[in-house]
Amino acid sequence: MKTYFINTLFILSSLFAFSQTNFDLEKSKVKWTGKKITNASHWGHLNFKKADINFDGNAISSGNFIVDMTSISVDDISGGGKTRLENHLKDDDFFSVDKFNNAVLEILEKTEIIDNKYLVDANLTIKGITHPISFEMALLEDGSYVAKLIFDRSKYDVQYRSGSFFENLGDRLILDDVELEVTLIK
Repeated sequence: MKTYFINTLFILSSLFAFSQTNFDLEKSKVKWTGKKITNASHWGHLNFKKADINFDGNAISSGNFIVDMTSISVDDISGGGKTRLENHLKDDDFFSVDKFNNAVLEILEKTEIIDNKYLVDANLTIKGITHPISFEMALLEDGSYVAKLIFDRSKYDVQYRSGSFFENLGDRLILDDVELEVTLIK
């Protein structure tokens, strides 16, 4: 009986020590920004299919995020230009969303830099290609998380007007770095 009681306490304490936070997928968003060599830019949003962070006590132990690439929107222009650019971003020149409709980020390690601010090491998968990425993530007072990531699109075979694949693009060159501002809301 004593062994049963001790095992029950151990299981209960493990349940409280390891927990998972699921976020509101309707409110949580990824804002993307792409820039040209001329400093012109476009930006928009992507929606999450899944957004989970696992905790060991108060510390982040892992996380798994799935972004719906078919949800890519362009928010800085409207009308026909918006529709054309959204469709272009979905085609094979950019993200091939018919073949690769999800992008995945998996948190591997984190280090607390300062109170509620973390340096995160993760794997980012776009178009079926995975590369490591590091970024800062912060826990806000309201329980939401924010992060800013920058990834090199050329590493994920996103070639359109990339100086990594083409020469002499002049002012038509689109920079390889894509900025992501992530907001995860409970």
